[in-house]
This record gives sequence, C-alpha cells and structure tokens, in this order.
Amino acid sequence: MNFEMTDEQRMWRKTVHEFCAQEVKPKAAELDAASEFNTEAFRKMVPLGLLGMEVPEEYGGTGVDAISAAIALEELGMVCGGTALSVEAHNSLGCGPISLFGSEEQKQRWLPGLASNADGLGALALTEPGAGSDLVGGIKTRAELKGDVWVINGNKAWITNASVSSLIITLCRTDPAGGSHSLSLIVVPTDSQGLYIHPPEKKMGVRACPTHALTYQDVRVPKNHMLGDPGQGLYQTLEVLDGGRIGISAISVGLAHGALDEAIAYAKERVTFGVPLTHHQAIQWMIADAATQIEAARLLIYQAAWLKDRGKPYSKEAAIAKLFATEMAEKVCRDAIQILGSYGYSREYPVERLYRDARLMTIGEGTSEIQRMVIAKRVLS
Repeated sequence: MNFEMTDEQRMWRKTVHEFCAQEVKPKAAELDAASEFNTEAFRKMVPLGLLGMEVPEEYGGTGVDAISAAIALEELGMVCGGTALSVEAHNSLGCGPISLFGSEEQKQRWLPGLASNADGLGALALTEPGAGSDLVGGIKTRAELKGDVWVINGNKAWITNASVSSLIITLCRTDPAGGSHSLSLIVVPTDSQGLYIHPPEKKMGVRACPTHALTYQDVRVPKNHMLGDPGQGLYQTLEVLDGGRIGISAISVGLAHGALDEAIAYAKERVTFGVPLTHHQAIQWMIADAATQIEAARLLIYQAAWLKDRGKPYSKEAAIAKLFATEMAEKVCRDAIQILGSYGYSREYPVERLYRDARLMTIGEGTSEIQRMVIAKRVLS
C-alpha cells in the first residue's frame, strides 16, 4: 500500500486550492444568498481543466485519475457546496456517460465542447416527479422511434445544471414492455424544440447550483443520439452513479473540512470562563472526533477511487464511502455550529451555509438508505 500522493496530485491540489481561494470563496456567501450560478468562476475553470476531468485528453479534456478528481471536488466543497456540486454533476453525470458509452463519433461531437465551454455544461436527467430511486418501475418518460428520430415525452425533476447546460442526457423508456432492459440514455440538446426547463427550485442549500424540473413535449432528436445499444440505460446509469458517489463523498469531506477549519479558528479566539474554547474538553472532543471522521472518510474515498482507476469492481466501496462521508459531513457541520454557538447559526460565519449544503449529500445520487441496500446486497451475496 502507498498512501503518498504523487507530485502531480500534490501540485493539482495546490492549484485547485489557490483557485478556490481566489475565485470561489470570496463570492460563495453572496451567490448562496442570491441563488446565483458562479458563471465567472466556471469560465476560469476551463484552462485549469476542471470541466474536463472525465474527458480523455484526446477529446480535449484533462482525463485526470479518480483520486485527482476527488481532490479537486474536496477543495471546491471546502468553500462552496453549490459550485462543487455543479462541477461534479457536469463531470460525472454530464461528461461521464458519453466518455463511457459514447461511440467515437459521439465523443468527438460532444466531449470537446463540454470540456471547454463553461456556458454549455452537461447534465443527466434521471429523477421524475414520481420516481427517485425506483428507476426500473418508476420511469415514465418515454422515447418512441419514428423513422430516424426519437420522439420524447415526459417529465423530469431535480435536474442539476439544466439551465446552464448545452445537453441533457435523458433516461427514457424505449420499450413499453418494461423491465430492466426497457430503458435507454439519449442525448438531448437543450435548444431542442419542445424541451421546457422550468424555473430553478428554491432550495435549503447548494443554492449556487441550479436545479430544475423539465418537460419534454414531442422533443425530437436523431436516432444516433442514443448512447450505446437500446435497453442498456439502466446498467449505464448504475455505472455512472457509482462514479458519482465518489464525487459526492469528496464534496462532503470538503464541506466537513471547511466547517472544521472555521470551528478551530473560532475556538482559538473565543474566550469563555477565562480561557479559549480550545481549552475545554467538550470542545476538544468534538474537534478530535471531526478530524478522525474526516480522515476516515477520505481514506474510504481514495480506496474506491483507487479501485475505479484500476478497472476493478468498486460499487460496494463507493456506496460505503458515500454513506459514511455524507452522514459524517452533516454531523461535523452540526458540531461546528455548536462550537460557534449563536454565531454558528448566523450568516456572519459560513458554517450554517456549509451545514445546509451538507444536508443534500445524503439524498442526491442515491440516498443513504439506497447506499445501505447496495452495501448489504454485496455483503450478503
């Protein structure tokens, strides 16, 4: 086992850390309050390669390893969960399916633009008003092949990045008979006639990341916009979500790390009963527990990422990392608020925002309950 980062990974962390300090952190509170996407920062991400982490170099991306991607998302999560989530969703959910399942022509057509155009990100539309985790039986959005065109009708909900994307990969039912081979992934350009992107959702947290409901009314896209073969959409989606869970885990570690840093800085300055807060055992224990849990979560993430990089099965490890990291982040952010007391509950300090951002992580890309099902299935098989 080698727990040491490579020189490239250390330089990557330093570069992303400095970028976040200069371009993301200063506006994080403002954009959260206004529920605004950080367009300027995303445009500056292009030369760094943050928008092409899941895109191979031959298609204009950086094609970084899974550990390096996790490092970048942790750094982003430390300062703004919303910006981090948009980056993660673009890479894992928007670029990932095309990189994994697209034909050579599809990769050449879409990947260079996704890696280089901050005004045209990628999105993945799975969830529907009546179907979250139930992908097999709950998906009602249908695509019918008429000649050389797919005609899509249906509704999607809670779709990340929809309003800032150039394309939305959509999970559709292409076989009305149902079953696990009835779903397919189809690339839908956002300028397609009949695609309606509804106003952004009003959310508790990750407000700098736009989330929308979608309506498809006779949306017509060419037959060659399907990724892979018909009926493979469920299996493709599950593989994409495995990778996405590593990303969500990394963001969660970043949120926890950011909250802990704020709590430590405050505790060193705040004096109660004649001594700094750091002298009180109750505070020391909360900080010690947080530091321990963050380190444990990071190692679980790196294990799953290491397996992914080597082409080994990692579904269980990704689920374990997501379950632990996301629930850990909520606890650490909660304790950070407790350490700051009334100030922790105030917008004067970022810990309340980090807490609100962390709350989503146990829900998105597979709830904690789904993670426990995935883990149990593999442990008990």
